[in-house]
Amino acid sequence: MWKSGSINVLLITLLFGSGNSLRMERGFAVGRTDVTKHCDMPKACDVDGFTDWFKVGHYCVKYFNTSANFTDAEFSCMKIVPGGHLVSVHNENDNEHLFCIVKNMNSNDTRVWLGGYRLFQTGKFRWIDGSYWDYKKWVSGEPNYNTTEEECVEMYWKKNDEWNDAHCKDGKNYFCAFKLNAV
Repeated sequence: MWKSGSINVLLITLLFGSGNSLRMERGFAVGRTDVTKHCDMPKACDVDGFTDWFKVGHYCVKYFNTSANFTDAEFSCMKIVPGGHLVSVHNENDNEHLFCIVKNMNSNDTRVWLGGYRLFQTGKFRWIDGSYWDYKKWVSGEPNYNTTEEECVEMYWKKNDEWNDAHCKDGKNYFCAFKLNAV
């Protein structure tokens, strides 16, 4: 039986291309010096083998400072960890933690893939991990419903950790995530 996350991956693959350039970068450490003020970094994930990831809500997440299109980023996450996907965001606190990670890990890069996408030009957004779309934080005027070219969700943190719909083929850094009880 197919899980909803598997179906979403199949749909994304069909819609946005194939995952043919998987790349990963490692090397940053949890607890890195805070380069910003008023930013509370989340705690380290307490799952063996993933202590360089962060605990954000019910997920362990990691920021990858590697540019990839939406599909390649998703396939990279799936390859890294069983049950891994681009991150879904379910509340303001989790969104703020992700924002804080980006500011601390790469304050020069302004845009990061999240795991959201628009389903078949319906105007309805979904999370690629199959979880419920129960939170959103769009930049004013977004998403652009009058375009069929901006189907994937990015955090555009120079706009105060808000989101934008963007071209899925564009290369951006990204967050991978897995549920704490999945590994």
